[in-house]
Order: sequence, then structure tokens, then C-alpha cells
Amino acid sequence: MDPFTYNNIFDTKGIEYLVIITFFVILIPFWMLLNRQAKNRKQLQKSLGVLTANTLKVPQGLFFSRYHTWTHLEKSGVAKVGLDDLLVHLTGEVQFSNLKKLGEKVKKGELLAEINQNGKLLKIYSPISGEIIEANTQLANNPELLNQDPYVKGWMFKVKPVSWVPDTNSYYLADDATIWATQELERFKDFLAQSVGKYSPMSSNVVLQDGGELVDQPLSSLPNEVWQDFQKDFLSKKVLCRNKNCFRDQE
Repeated sequence: MDPFTYNNIFDTKGIEYLVIITFFVILIPFWMLLNRQAKNRKQLQKSLGVLTANTLKVPQGLFFSRYHTWTHLEKSGVAKVGLDDLLVHLTGEVQFSNLKKLGEKVKKGELLAEINQNGKLLKIYSPISGEIIEANTQLANNPELLNQDPYVKGWMFKVKPVSWVPDTNSYYLADDATIWATQELERFKDFLAQSVGKYSPMSSNVVLQDGGELVDQPLSSLPNEVWQDFQKDFLSKKVLCRNKNCFRDQE
């Protein structure tokens, strides 16, 4: 009879068991992190809502420039200017900086102010030429007014215009403005697909809903590089018409 031999399985399988245990020690926290990120993403999407053409406010009687600013001439002969609803829906809440001062002259297309969100900047250009006669001081203490009501309580400046008709004769008005805003939202989606792919491919899961709809305030979760592209390739870029339904670029 062969003598009994005792073999300790941990002597022969020890390395394999250690590898398996180590694998699960690493896998479980990683799996929990992925699930937490997915849950947070869904909560963020739900809290922000969806940005569609029906979301946008485009009041009648306002003139809209391709820089996503608006202007309105009051009976007094003074014009209000501000940011349009699409731009504030894209950026989310911002602070103003580098504002024009009272009494300063500004020309159409010149820098009017900058908007700032955690160090990410966009330059805002004046839709008309004239003299700055009043600034909306409420925006400094209540920047949320810009997002809540960009056309009534969230206006930026009052300007005494010097060339109202030539400055605004190519701007979008009434139904044309509504159609243009819808086209701009679609153009932003195209821009986003390119820019996010370059700098932050994982962010596409945050700015898009599961069905491909755009989340409200998409730029707020994107890095500075995307904001720079947005300034250069969206706000400042002239758009060429490719079909009969496309509005021609403003001069």
C-alpha cells in the first residue's frame, strides 16, 4: 500500500488564488464607480431637462444678430441689448466681466462684455453702434435673471443708437428669428459632435440624453477647449447657405 501523502492545496494553487482575489478586489470598486457615474449622469440629465426648439423663447419685435445678441428700440429712442435665449440655455449660469462703462462708445461688432463660468470665457459683441447710457446692475447680484428672463429682466445695456436702421437691417425678426433659432440649435449639435470628440469624448454621455436629445446647459459640463471652439467655430463663424431654407449670413 502506498503511504498516505498530504498535499497543501495552498502550496500548489496559492498564486492562482491570490490572482483571483486581487482581481475581485480591483473589479468591485471599479464596478461600483461606473455605476455611481451612470447614476449621477442620469440624475444630472433629469435635473437639467432637454433642450429642444420648443424650449427656446423668441419674442416678436426683437432683432437678433448672428452673434446671439438681441436689440430692441424703445419709444424713447433708446435701445436695449442682451443675450438671446439659445445662448443662455447653452452656457448655463454665468458672470459678466470686462463690461463697457457708462458713457463709452461702442461700434457694431465690437466687444461689449465677456461672460465667465468658472474661468471659461466667451466674448460678447455689440449688435449696434452707439453710446452706453445704462447697465443692468441687477445682473451683478442676480446673474440668474439672465437665464430666467433674458429679454425683460435680464437685459445687459441700454444704448443710444447712432445708426439703428443700417445696423439692424439684416437681423432676424419675428418668424424669421424663430426659424433661425431652430437652425442654430441644429448647427450647435453638429458643432458639439466635432468639438467634444476632440477634447472630451466621454462628455457626450452627459450632454446627450439616451435618445440623443440635447441636455439643457450642455456647455456648463464641458472643458475650456470646447468653449474656445464654440467662440471661434460657432459664435464667430460665418455660415454659408447650403439650401433654400437657410438664411444668408448677416454682414
